[in-house]
Amino acid sequence: MIRQIRADFDATSIVVYQAYPAAVADAALAAGRFVPPFSFTRMTWIKPSLRWLMHRSNGARKPGQERILAVRITRAGWERALARAVLTAPDPTVYGSSAAWNRQFEAADVHLQWDPERSLRGAALNHYSIQVGIGRTLIRTFADEWLTGLTDLTPAVRKIADLVRAGQVAKAQRLLSPERPYPLDPALARRIRADPS
Repeated sequence: MIRQIRADFDATSIVVYQAYPAAVADAALAAGRFVPPFSFTRMTWIKPSLRWLMHRSNGARKPGQERILAVRITRAGWERALARAVLTAPDPTVYGSSAAWNRQFEAADVHLQWDPERSLRGAALNHYSIQVGIGRTLIRTFADEWLTGLTDLTPAVRKIADLVRAGQVAKAQRLLSPERPYPLDPALARRIRADPS
């Protein structure tokens, strides 16, 4: 299967998605940035695929993931995270040995994994979607320097999920923002095991 970053992005920024409990989402939206009770002491995972996050959060109905935020961050920050990322599983083409991977993984401030992309009905598709874990040493940078905007997508996500349940998948699909292949430097693509765009 193809490993390719597909995202909603422009010349300077990229949209990633996160699911939160209401208290975290409400505080962040009111402040226009992440503030407590958002945790700055644990890894936070960001995903550029809304469909994957919708699958993971059960259409914004999973406990603790009832609110979906579109988080717009700088492309410079996104690419910095990717450049510092270590895959969540050993890959000899990248790390050489499991021991070398383990040393890098334990020291990494960004984790990265590829998961099967999902259709709106939840079926696995023929390509992988990326998710990136921003560790404690970078969370403040993510929240204070990379973040350029927050949008509450919960109503849209629930509407999409309701349309899918009603069998109106084509109508639901039209409510999604277009996600297209994100261009990567070839060396960075090799490092994170992404296929060419």
